[in-house]
Amino acid sequence: MEFPSAFDAGEEVNRSVKILHIHRRPFPGQHSIETLFASLRNEMRRDDCHVEPFVVPHHSKGLWHRVLNGWAAWRHRGDVNHITGDIHYVALLLPRNRTILTIHDCEALERLTGLRRWLLKLFWFDLPVRRARFVTVISAESKRRLQHHLPLADDKIVVIPDVISPIFRPCPRRFNEQCPRILQIGTKANKNLFRLVEALRGIRCHLHVVGRLSEEQTKRLHAAGIEFSNSWDLTPDQMYESYCQADMVSFVSTHEGFGLPILEANAVGRPVVTSNTSSMPEVAGDAACLVDPQDPASMRAGILRVLKDADYRQSLVRLGLDNVLRFRPQIVAERYLSLYRQLAAAPERHPAVWSPVQAANQR
Repeated sequence: MEFPSAFDAGEEVNRSVKILHIHRRPFPGQHSIETLFASLRNEMRRDDCHVEPFVVPHHSKGLWHRVLNGWAAWRHRGDVNHITGDIHYVALLLPRNRTILTIHDCEALERLTGLRRWLLKLFWFDLPVRRARFVTVISAESKRRLQHHLPLADDKIVVIPDVISPIFRPCPRRFNEQCPRILQIGTKANKNLFRLVEALRGIRCHLHVVGRLSEEQTKRLHAAGIEFSNSWDLTPDQMYESYCQADMVSFVSTHEGFGLPILEANAVGRPVVTSNTSSMPEVAGDAACLVDPQDPASMRAGILRVLKDADYRQSLVRLGLDNVLRFRPQIVAERYLSLYRQLAAAPERHPAVWSPVQAANQR
């Protein structure tokens, strides 16, 4: 499946445009957004655009730290400001005509209820989306879900997919048919670990789970008699090594905004079993074994097919190496650059911050 291209580039600008990638201050183990945009910046070196990262000074925790993050983003603002994810609220202090907001998913919005959901929707979605000139999402599925929650945002949403980091490269490995090592990415509820445990019951394997296991998850794994190991807060290099040590990858989430582990498995040369729903078929194409994430029997059948059918397994590896070519940083970088040029060429009609003096003068 082809992703929609970004808008056509606006008129060329004559000087080098300063593009600011505004990043969250990550907590331990958070690196996906930062790694993604670092690889994009390597492909964005152009005479007419200068792209640089800016990490906000505080973790996104508490009202005061978030206010300070917004203020810092305003002080460092460029000709075009791209909020790369997670800290959507800093858009409130940035110029409306010169700001792009990337929204990776709506998971928290769909999980929370009551006052917490109302505050999140207002300050992370409604107001930031109004302030941004463009909102980029990482899949058609993400666009559909964002449109459901913010129907008025439809005309400013652009689909630009995630990229595969150059860290993830082919790593040949002889498949262990006696006791294959299965890599499971994630332990949150949507990662569907409980159903995976049921699907693996009685299959001789070693399950390596990346993401801190809860007490209940650990108990279920022991009860099912599954040999397993657990790691978390991995660096990108350690994550790559986890793929290299695996024989296959499990990513049977109930929903995902994108599903980057599918591409990481493809790039390393590992067969992957993933879900036939949400964004995962969009990302995987024909380069994964698709199963029903709500049905442990379907998951089990897919896993067994990969484990027992060497020809099928090898075909998934070949198709996976082709699939990642759709998500090369060079291709995705050009889509972002076209948006940056369009914003840089547009007049800055709106003030960076609402001012009562300016409002009085406009009456």
